[in-house]
Amino acid sequence: MQNKIEPNTINTNKPRLFETVPKNPEPSPWKVIIADDEEEVHSVTRLVLDDFKYEDRKLNFISAYTGEETCRLIRENPDTALILLDVVMETEHAGLDAVKYIRDTLKNSFVRIILRTGQPGQAPERKVVSTYDINDYKDKTELTSDRLYTTIMASLRSYRDLQRIERNRKSLEHIVATSPKMLGYQSQKQLGQEVLNQLISLVSIENGAGKDTNSALFVTGNENKYSCLASSGLFKPYKQSMRNDPIFENTNRFIQNAFLHKQSIFDHNTYTGFFETVNGKQFVFHLQSSRKLDEQDTELISLFISTASAAFENIQLNKEIEATHKEIIDTLGEMIESRFTEMGNHVKRVAAYAQVLALKAGMSQQDAEVLRFASPMHDIGKIGIPDVILKKPGRLTHSEYEIMKQHTQIGFNILKSSDRPILKCAATIALQHHERWDGKGYPQGLKGEDIHVVARIIRLVDVFDALHNKRIYKKPWQVENIIEYFIQERGKQFDPGLVDLFVSSIDEFIAISDRYPDDSV
Repeated sequence: MQNKIEPNTINTNKPRLFETVPKNPEPSPWKVIIADDEEEVHSVTRLVLDDFKYEDRKLNFISAYTGEETCRLIRENPDTALILLDVVMETEHAGLDAVKYIRDTLKNSFVRIILRTGQPGQAPERKVVSTYDINDYKDKTELTSDRLYTTIMASLRSYRDLQRIERNRKSLEHIVATSPKMLGYQSQKQLGQEVLNQLISLVSIENGAGKDTNSALFVTGNENKYSCLASSGLFKPYKQSMRNDPIFENTNRFIQNAFLHKQSIFDHNTYTGFFETVNGKQFVFHLQSSRKLDEQDTELISLFISTASAAFENIQLNKEIEATHKEIIDTLGEMIESRFTEMGNHVKRVAAYAQVLALKAGMSQQDAEVLRFASPMHDIGKIGIPDVILKKPGRLTHSEYEIMKQHTQIGFNILKSSDRPILKCAATIALQHHERWDGKGYPQGLKGEDIHVVARIIRLVDVFDALHNKRIYKKPWQVENIIEYFIQERGKQFDPGLVDLFVSSIDEFIAISDRYPDDSV
């Protein structure tokens, strides 16, 4: 999904990202502890390696003159790469004791330890190498200028490789640990911000790299028009309207190139990752690191973004499934209503009424939306009622009415097995929407707040729609008569609080009714 664009496809002669951002700091030096009780050894070692560099990093020498001091310094500097360690210092085995402390007590397996001795007979090489976790053993007379240079180079290369392996392990653990969390998000903006945070954490898994020195940006759109969904660090002020701001000139070029070529770009200390969801929506993550990104970074970031893109795919698929479920519910609700002689937009009106009244009653936006999509199912149980009763134009007999009342239990039985929030809500509504506030409703004779609020809302708005619209057996009521009726039934059929909210906002509900007129009745 993510391929590299060669850096020469971008005009790298232009300034990097932000003109006001200082250049990357000089790489931190390799820490080397010289542990020896002879001052001359320290001076000669420093002199010989004065101009030494490995991967553009110099050496930072730290001097210790005893085994005890060596142990203290390695505690204070756990990122030390190498120790040139004398065997004999304050005691004949001070160096060996220090090795044991470093490996066994501090559990530091990364620092490279080279034992140096001027008295090899006191610490035979074969015995020392087999007993202690050291990386090399040298007679001081062996360490000429060239040999010392070669030994230091090999040791630092070994330390670097171990650090890369450890960093890779931590990074993979980070990716594995964050993947389930990312897959749990249902909002693109929230997921985008989470991915930015985790992306910054990922590139910060290295000594000396702080999260606050990295910045990231998440946008969606195409090369001609895109909008910011999330940002962090130096990109905090970034907005869609700032795409022409000179400060963000290079940032925008990277983003536009990623959208244009539908590819990801790695360039020095920046990463611009492109991905596209199954429904064609395009996203770009742009990262500015405080250090140069190496090949290992590119591989880990690509792996992480692949996981992140799966999370975005998951959101898109969930939205598709949810939209399909809602459409099926709406269609099924309309099919139920179509069994009546009057065909129209009853279920759409009731759904809209219910959402508005729910919000006025203090229900959360999310719960009100669930109610809106569940409401078309309130009469689903009528599919089990014979047409001769369902479509009867006149008043029902007592026995017919008893059969009609069964639709509440039938509807509940159809929906009760689902754990989906919309269908669970629909099951409650189907069962209770004919209960009355005074306890004289059916099927359970529930009273007051024992009736679920979603059912109380649906009962009220369902009755309103029936009164306000023409039916085969009646003409629509005047608004004044409807208000009078609800006031009379306040505390009887209907929840008094809901009646008050409804009546005080009657114009809003009339407007909804006018927006969804019946085509023919």
